Amino acid sequence: MTGKLTLISHLLCPYVQRAAIALAEKGVAFEKVYIDLNAKPEWFLKISPLGKVPLLKVEEDDGTEAILFESSVIAEYIEETEGEPRLHPDNALDRARHRGWMEYGSTILSDIWSLETTKDADLFDEKLTVLKGKFGRIEDVLGNGPFFSGAQFSLVDAVFAPVFRYFDTFDKLSEHGVFADYPKVRAWRQALSDRPSVKAAVTPEYPQLLRQFMERYDAHMLKLAA
Repeated sequence: MTGKLTLISHLLCPYVQRAAIALAEKGVAFEKVYIDLNAKPEWFLKISPLGKVPLLKVEEDDGTEAILFESSVIAEYIEETEGEPRLHPDNALDRARHRGWMEYGSTILSDIWSLETTKDADLFDEKLTVLKGKFGRIEDVLGNGPFFSGAQFSLVDAVFAPVFRYFDTFDKLSEHGVFADYPKVRAWRQALSDRPSVKAAVTPEYPQLLRQFMERYDAHMLKLAA
């Protein structure tokens, strides 16, 4: 890859983290620009078709420029344009399987959104049950680790690392028990949290910002902590 890469980001966005992790795993130099999604700048709205992050601005050496949007598209572009290490399996069937589990990770993020924002105790309990079930399915497909498909870090790992990061904060607030029955998931979570690319995907104030975000929603989980 030639030229300059700029990742348009938000401090709490898990989808931004996916792209940042993939770039870091490839050893690609890139710049991060953070925006406030509650006060989106005009320049951002002009280049973001959906008004969402992440965006990857690709500036080629010949002066041309392109804007990529959607984290899965950005991750696939990084995989296709960079060399080692490969973040997708070589086998087409395995790649398709991995892409399916990446989408599965996105559904978990939707459930987490409800968990971290709802004021309703019944909805909170319902989402906990859903999450336990979904991680149970993952427990069934994990091998010996340390990563999703064994020794090789993949884009599936890049998707799930931000998922697990939420629970670093949730663990301090609630005895949720989401991973209690899933030793393989717990080991996978630990392996991802130790990965340098995962650690570098957020700023040091991430836990504090997440807590403040939940306070703005008066989240039920905070009441459990109290």
